[in-house]
Amino acid sequence: MPSHAAATTAATNTPTKPSKKNHLVSAMIKQGFISDPLLSPAPSPPSSHHLSRPHSATTATAISLSPPPSFATAAPNPTRSISSPTLFEMMSDEQARDSRHSTEAGLKLQDRVFKVLAEAPFKNSGNDRTNDNNLGCGDVRLTVSARDGFRVSMEVHRRVLADRSRFFAEKLRRNGAHMVTVEILECDDVEVYVEVVVLMYCEDLKKKLMGEEVSKVLELLKVCSAISFDDGILACLDYLEAVPWSEDEEEKVVLLLGDLQLHRSLPNVLQRVVAEPSTSSRADDIFLKLLSGVLQAKDDKARREMKTLVSRLLKEESSDHRSLNNSLDISRDTLYHLCHRCLSSLILCLSEATCVEEGRQDRGFLMSEIAREADNMQWVVDILVDRKLGDEFVKLWAEQKELAVLHSKIPTMYRHEISRITAQLCVAIGRGHILVPRDTRYSLLSTWLEALYEDFGWMRRASRSVDKKLVEDGLSQTILTLPLPQQQAILLNWFDRFLNKGDDCPNLQRAFEVWWRRSFIKQYVVESQLQLTVYDNSN
Repeated sequence: MPSHAAATTAATNTPTKPSKKNHLVSAMIKQGFISDPLLSPAPSPPSSHHLSRPHSATTATAISLSPPPSFATAAPNPTRSISSPTLFEMMSDEQARDSRHSTEAGLKLQDRVFKVLAEAPFKNSGNDRTNDNNLGCGDVRLTVSARDGFRVSMEVHRRVLADRSRFFAEKLRRNGAHMVTVEILECDDVEVYVEVVVLMYCEDLKKKLMGEEVSKVLELLKVCSAISFDDGILACLDYLEAVPWSEDEEEKVVLLLGDLQLHRSLPNVLQRVVAEPSTSSRADDIFLKLLSGVLQAKDDKARREMKTLVSRLLKEESSDHRSLNNSLDISRDTLYHLCHRCLSSLILCLSEATCVEEGRQDRGFLMSEIAREADNMQWVVDILVDRKLGDEFVKLWAEQKELAVLHSKIPTMYRHEISRITAQLCVAIGRGHILVPRDTRYSLLSTWLEALYEDFGWMRRASRSVDKKLVEDGLSQTILTLPLPQQQAILLNWFDRFLNKGDDCPNLQRAFEVWWRRSFIKQYVVESQLQLTVYDNSN
C-alpha cells in the first residue's frame, strides 16, 4: 500500500448517522444533478439496491487513499465587464458563475463516469468474462469519493481486486467471504479511479490503452501505482515507451516517473531522453563530426540550413541554466582544430588564386572557394565567441601576416568575406565578449585594419547580414581601448582616408571625438610617484 494511504476495518450492523452534506445532496437532486443511483455528489442514505446497509454478518471496510495530484488545469478567468459594477453585483455575478461552472463540470464528469460504468464487466451481468470465470454477483462494494463530495459506488469482486492489486489483497485478506464495503476517500480524479478498476477486469491491457492520450495514461499510471496494480503499471509503461511524445508530454513523463520512483521498465521508457554515460562522453566527438560535415558540405543550401540549425541549438544549450552534468562537453581543442583547418584551406585557396591567370575557368571556382572558406571561418568564430573561447583566436588571426599579404592580391569582390572576420572580432572586443591583452588588440588592427578599410564598401553592399553601424561601433570601441598615442596614429590615418573614400570607409567619428577630448580637452594628469607618509605609533 502507498505511504499516503491508510485503512481501518470494523464490523457493523447499525445504521450510519446522516452526513452533514445531506442538505447539499437534496439541493443537487432538486437541480437534476444526480441521474444515476450509482453516482452521487455527496454521501447520502443508501438505497435498498446499491447502497444497502450492511447486515450483521457483513464487514465494512473504510479505506482512505489520497491519490497524487491530477494534471487538470484551471479554467481561465471570465472576461471582466466593461462597465463598473458595484461590489455587491460583482460578488453576485462571481457566485453565479462559480455555481454554473461547478454544475456544468459536475454534469460532464457524471456523464463520463456513467459511460465508463455502462461498459464495465462487473455491471454487465451478461459479460462473457464474468460468466466464464463464474464471478457471480459482486462481493465488494467499492465507493470512490472526491473531495467535493462526488461519489461513485461499484459492486465488484474480491477475487479480481486481490489478484490484480497488492494493496487490495492486503486489505481484503482478513475479511473472509463476507460482503465488504470499501471506500477510497478524497480522490483527485474519481473518473480515473473508476477506469483503473475497469482495467483490472481486462485481459488485454495493451489493447485497452491503445488510442489513449499520453496525459490520460499518466493519470492511470499514478492510480495503478497508488494501489500497486502491477499489470496496470507495466501496461502503462509499455504504452509510454511505444508512443511518440510532444515536448510538453515529455516533461510530464519524466517528472511523473521520477516522482513515482518505478524501477521496473523505466530504463526502456526513458532511453529516448536520457543518454547513457558512454554516449554523453562522446559529445565532443559527435560535435566535431557534425561541424566537420557542415564545413565540407557540397550543397550550399543544405550547408546554410545546417549552420543555422547547429548554431541555434548551441546557443539554446549555452543560455539554458542547466547543471554541469547536462551541458555539452565541447573542448577548446576541438574548436581550434576546426579553426586551423579553415585557415589552412583559406591560405591554400588564396595562394592558388594569386598564381592563376585572369580569365581562366578554374579561377572563378577558386574565388568561390575563398568566399566559402571565409564563411566557414566566420561560423566557427561565432561559436567560439558565444562559448567565451575567442581570446586565443584573436591572437591567431593577428599573426596571419602571410594571409594578409595574399589577401591584398585578390580582387575585392572575392576577398571581402575575409575582412568580415576582422569586423566580427572587433565587434566582440568592443562589446567585452573577448578579453585580450593590449598588444594583441593593436596587433590585430595593425595586420587587418587596412584590409578592412579597403573591403568595407563591398562588405556593406554585398551582404545584407552586415550591420554597418554595428561594425563601426565595434571598431571604434576597439581603437579606444588602446593607449592614446596608438589611438592618435590610427584615427589620424582614418581621417585622411574617410575624406577621400566617404561611405566606402567605416565612419569612426565617435571614436575620433572621444580621442580629441581625451587629448586636448580633459587632459588627465597622473603623478609618476605616490607620496607615502609612514607614522610610528609605537609610542
